[in-house]
Amino acid sequence: MESISVFDMLKIGVGPSSSHTLGPWRAANRWINSLKEQGHFDQVEHVNVQLYGSLSLTGKGHATDAALMMGLMGTDPVTFPIENIQPQLDRIRSEGSIHLNAEKNIPFDPKADIKFNRKFLEFHPNGMTFHAILKDGTKKSATYYSIGGGFVVQKERKRAKKKIEAFSHFPFPIEKATELMDYCKQEQRTVSEIVMENERSLRTDEEIKTGLKAIWEVMLDSMYVGCHTQGVLPGGLNVTRRAFEIHERLIGDAQYSSAYEWIKAIRNTKVQFRQILKWVSCFALAVNEVNASLGRVVTAPTNGSAGVIPAVLMYYLVIENHDGNMDDIQKFLLVSSEIGSLFKKGATISAAMGGCQAEIGVSSAMAAGALTELMGGSPEQVLIASEIAMEHHLGLTCDPIAGLVQIPCIERNAMGAIKAINACELALDTDPTKTKIPLDKVIATMWETAKDMANKYKETSEGGLAVQVNISDC
Repeated sequence: MESISVFDMLKIGVGPSSSHTLGPWRAANRWINSLKEQGHFDQVEHVNVQLYGSLSLTGKGHATDAALMMGLMGTDPVTFPIENIQPQLDRIRSEGSIHLNAEKNIPFDPKADIKFNRKFLEFHPNGMTFHAILKDGTKKSATYYSIGGGFVVQKERKRAKKKIEAFSHFPFPIEKATELMDYCKQEQRTVSEIVMENERSLRTDEEIKTGLKAIWEVMLDSMYVGCHTQGVLPGGLNVTRRAFEIHERLIGDAQYSSAYEWIKAIRNTKVQFRQILKWVSCFALAVNEVNASLGRVVTAPTNGSAGVIPAVLMYYLVIENHDGNMDDIQKFLLVSSEIGSLFKKGATISAAMGGCQAEIGVSSAMAAGALTELMGGSPEQVLIASEIAMEHHLGLTCDPIAGLVQIPCIERNAMGAIKAINACELALDTDPTKTKIPLDKVIATMWETAKDMANKYKETSEGGLAVQVNISDC
């Protein structure tokens, strides 16, 4: 039984895409480490990368080539300064060489050494093969798959199996929502308490608290930066950042000493229903505008859907509970991660496999369930909220214009956040004994829908808005 940590579902990384940016970045890191483990690294004279399927079709718009180069240089997507990415890429292109793992310079031409192939590999739509030419002329190759949410595996899943074995000692192993509910009933605990016990089998309480605080602070920072940054997003669509103007109309142009002072200011504003909708949308847009500009966000469960969970959590803190604190934030993140893991195990969180229902749909379900626990809902109602949120995202396609995580992706985060709040309210008014559709059935339905969906609607930019709307129209 596969058990997934909260720190697997919620990852700090760089935009614009968890599967097309963070995944390839991590895959390149992993490949370099494998060359070193096998004793081949010192003999490497040249490297090249072949991209397949969705990684190829929308890779340029998703900065896959940039991510690969950063990974080959051995940089860490969690800590590497965002402002230094472009200078590093410019240096590679101008000098025609790459500083492999920050240890040795070898010739490298991005246009020739990163190939975009339209072919799909059998195992997963997001495939990439790394090749290293050694001094004796031999070639060492490895293929990796970016399966969504920054998760990376090889076809044989050797590393994945090791990870599953390492987590097999969870006190509450969970594969389905029914199992989660059984544990909650048996132990008389909330969802967050069950998830916390699983995390404690891996880390100390202090490590968990510190890790979740770091995740929240990246979420908060992405909202704050997005709300205070003007301009046009990169990529050629000339999409104007909207969070700045919405934010200014809501609260004015006051300056704040920190993001936490900003939260206090929002709490003190007079908010009516329309303003609530605007605030939630503003938070979500802000995060995904940061994501679209290769900023730092939290994959939740993907980068393309990174704005939903922060927006709904911020809604709770500034609208529903002005006394909300880090304990509430921790509970929210624990619950949301567990809901996300149910979808990953029972279906997919990869848009290349399941369309946008696998991203915005899952993130909305995660946020809905987490908000429901904080609003006093029972474990049954937590799962009902998640089911409602996903039920009304079933079949949502992924058709980004020009392969960029901008249109319709950014607005979809606002819609997913609003749906999550609505799903929570519906669940809180629902008698669990009278529900008709369990969460596990919706997860199974989502997976069947994903398999039936035409490939052109799965992050290939070969259908939907991507072909109906010309770049010139934007």
